[in-house]
Amino acid sequence: MHVRPDNPLIVQGDGKVLLETKHPRYEEVRDFLSRFSELETSPAHLHTYRIQPLTLWNAASSGMTREEVVEGLQKWSKFDVPPDVLNQVGETIGRYGLVKLVVHPDDPKLLRLEFATLYVAKQVGLVKSVREMLVEDGRRYLAIAGGHRGLFKQRMLTAGWPVEDLAGFTEGDPLEISLRSTLRSNGKPFVVRDYQVSSAARWFQEGRSSGGNGVIVLPCGAGKTIVALAAMSKVKQKTLILATNGAAVNQWVREILDKTNLTESEVGAYTGDEKNIRPVTVATYQILTWRASKEAEFAHLHLFADENWGLIVYDEVHLLPAPVFGATADLQGRRRLGLTATLVREDGREGDVFSLVGPKRFDMAWQTLEERGFIAEAKCYEVRVGWNNGGAMHYEKAREGEKFRLAAVNPAKMRVLDNLVKKHRDDNVLVIGTYLDQLHEIARRYNAPLITGETPGPQRDVIFDKFRKGQIKLIVVSKVANFSIDLPDANVAIQVSGSFGSRQEEAQRLGRVLRPKKDGAHFYSLVTRETKEQEFAMKRQLFLTEQGYRYYIQEATA
Repeated sequence: MHVRPDNPLIVQGDGKVLLETKHPRYEEVRDFLSRFSELETSPAHLHTYRIQPLTLWNAASSGMTREEVVEGLQKWSKFDVPPDVLNQVGETIGRYGLVKLVVHPDDPKLLRLEFATLYVAKQVGLVKSVREMLVEDGRRYLAIAGGHRGLFKQRMLTAGWPVEDLAGFTEGDPLEISLRSTLRSNGKPFVVRDYQVSSAARWFQEGRSSGGNGVIVLPCGAGKTIVALAAMSKVKQKTLILATNGAAVNQWVREILDKTNLTESEVGAYTGDEKNIRPVTVATYQILTWRASKEAEFAHLHLFADENWGLIVYDEVHLLPAPVFGATADLQGRRRLGLTATLVREDGREGDVFSLVGPKRFDMAWQTLEERGFIAEAKCYEVRVGWNNGGAMHYEKAREGEKFRLAAVNPAKMRVLDNLVKKHRDDNVLVIGTYLDQLHEIARRYNAPLITGETPGPQRDVIFDKFRKGQIKLIVVSKVANFSIDLPDANVAIQVSGSFGSRQEEAQRLGRVLRPKKDGAHFYSLVTRETKEQEFAMKRQLFLTEQGYRYYIQEATA
């Protein structure tokens, strides 16, 4: 066995990889690992990553080879990498592209399957879940019906065979769209950043059948909307954009009108309040998934099929609702662009995003964008709060299912919150939480506006506008802060409660203060010490730790 004690990695036989965080090459090796594995735990000195099939296939789709992965693991490991791990990694990442979907040369209703070898073809023929979809296409080929395109890819991925979809796209109605060189709103120059240009180009791939679908991963504040506009200017076809809420729809409409040649007559909003279908239509996920009862049909899903869209944009694709997954399965002939700050889904459906929207086409480390000044330099703090007035005893006696909520709404957090609000009285502060009774109390305490999912869109827009203009310095926000809200001047976020161990929520909430600003940003998470909330806080922080952020632990007294 070769021992290299100065190296930072230990690769275990079960596929876990341990990384020393104090190693001088830590950041370089972390960035290498994050391309093909997922962070599982992040104690102070030793982070644990797990290599998984989907992370390897996303790496392969972005151009990473098995040789890069294997050679990197061997280069950085303290000990010889277990041969079984190297073989498994090589075999798994090598599966991407062994099965391809291509245009059928003779029958437009079919899609032909191409296999790297006869052995692969035989193995696919043994997959029970897709066998009924396979159509014999002469003696040498297999095909599927075009309508099975999405379902076939889903089932194949589950069976361990990621399909490379090269079947191309149905052309939508043409739309002449171009980016402006100056902003319509104020006449200032508008320049698309280099990474935005690169991400749109990697997604589009010059119009080849290998492009035009997939996910762009960039942090909040890095301009994912502009990436979408750049993609739209390449496709130049009728476009449907799906957003998380009415505020996000309004933001998309403003950005499109400000930064492209399109006019108000060409851009429409499709929400609960208005239903305008135009060459570029921005709709909410909520309206598409609305139905009168659990037994009723989804009243607005017809929007996907009724118009000849050339491009579907899924904003915050990590939040894609299950019914929209189903609709997406029927839209495989349309170009698809997913936008997100993190591909993490707490329901484990990352594989469906890979199959139905497309593989990860581009991402960039948050710290790299911070170093270049494109997002704010952010400091993250976990403030651990004790109990008062017998709270600890009440917590210990509570049922297991109640303990997390008790810790999350711990009244002792209020005094800590008072101190932070006082400390940042000259800043633009968002207080973010999950439990409405807690948020109502905070709003009353500071005479601050509260925005929840029940706040009417026009009222919400007025509050946001006053915040942008500095007329309001503190806003209390519920889970709507997890989604697209554009508050460029917010520089302090205080999280008083969260949704269990949601990594995506933690990333989204930090993202609310990442717009570039001279003095950086602060993100505080108030956590009741030695409780289930503290356990879940570590899980919540995993994604941001992987991106290079460090949480400074502060102990607060009640």
